[in-house]
Amino acid sequence: MPLNVLIVGDIVGKLGRRTVDAVLPELRTELALDLVIANGENTAGGRGLTPGTAEELYRSGVDVLTSGNHIWENRDIYPILDDPRAPVIRPINYPEGAPGSGFYKHSAVAIFNAMGRTFMGVNIDDPFRAMDRALAEHPECRVKILDFHAEATSEKIAMAYYLDGRVSAVVGTHTHVPTADARILPNGTAYVSDLGMVGALHSVLGMDTERVIERFLTQLPNRFDPVDKGPAVFNSVHIQFDPETGRALSIQRVDREVA
Repeated sequence: MPLNVLIVGDIVGKLGRRTVDAVLPELRTELALDLVIANGENTAGGRGLTPGTAEELYRSGVDVLTSGNHIWENRDIYPILDDPRAPVIRPINYPEGAPGSGFYKHSAVAIFNAMGRTFMGVNIDDPFRAMDRALAEHPECRVKILDFHAEATSEKIAMAYYLDGRVSAVVGTHTHVPTADARILPNGTAYVSDLGMVGALHSVLGMDTERVIERFLTQLPNRFDPVDKGPAVFNSVHIQFDPETGRALSIQRVDREVA
């Protein structure tokens, strides 16, 4: 029997959480899902994750939360990041001393989180070599999934080919825009450049359009607030894996619009 996994794009704000709760329980049944992974770094007010918003997503059917550069916005999540039993991870290539880990094992599936460096504006370690080290430390799992949180599609594609055959899937997050390049690479790794998001359809990446346009027009700092009114989009991919070999058998986009 194949292993059925749904991987959900960046969940943005309260509307994103409500949309996950509305869509995911039905998808778990429809697709006979064994595991649901979602990027949760934008769930709390559009920036960061809190223990409360994480619990809300677990109740809706998410099993493991990945993240990215915004995971540090709410410091009350730090103790949870440091709890190895908590199913929430941060990018593995942050320097030593940062709270948390970039790895979580769910049953026989290894889940990794790494962050790109191109156009990200952060001084972090090399994600390619960080993944080399992480894979060497966790050889016990056949199915290995990486959420690669990065801006540049070239960096995401390069990572996918670098890991082709060594991991089961590389999925991109961060840009909040779903891409149409879902495919299986020559050595059996499933890939998509960006999962997309769960948030307001009429928005700029889930955020209020007027505030974002104001920033572009004036170049002055202002606060971006997530849009909390629908319609909303739910972007994800459904991947089937061979649990014996770890190879991906299929990858398909699962996108929904909710009024």
